Amino acid sequence: MALTKDRDTHRREGVQNSDPVAAATRIFAGSLVCLNAAGFAVPGATATTLTARGRAEEQVDNRDGAAGDLKVETRRGVFRFDNSAAADEITRADILSECYIVDDQTVAKTDGTSTRSVAGIIQDVDEAGVWVEI
Repeated sequence: MALTKDRDTHRREGVQNSDPVAAATRIFAGSLVCLNAAGFAVPGATATTLTARGRAEEQVDNRDGAAGDLKVETRRGVFRFDNSAAADEITRADILSECYIVDDQTVAKTDGTSTRSVAGIIQDVDEAGVWVEI
């Protein structure tokens, strides 16, 4: 039945996750973190097999470890990342469209001819970067 009065719709703020980090991997605090095809946390990168997980809450250095030796805390939400350039630069006209992962701090307007995974949904664009909902 449709609403006939105001409703207190509950929300979750910044859901946190803890994921095992891939082998030989370092993730920097504040970076875009993804899950690879095996489900391990990796930094954002140009690849088609990644799923955006969130922003790293801490630095985790598993460069000398095996997959899963360490975990990284990530948070989902809306975060500002660097904007790509030239034909891949995101503008206000792209708000509410998907954007794509270039690296662990940069997003782009296109999938780079099917070479990039989805980062999330563009929520805003300003002079400092692109606000992405992950």
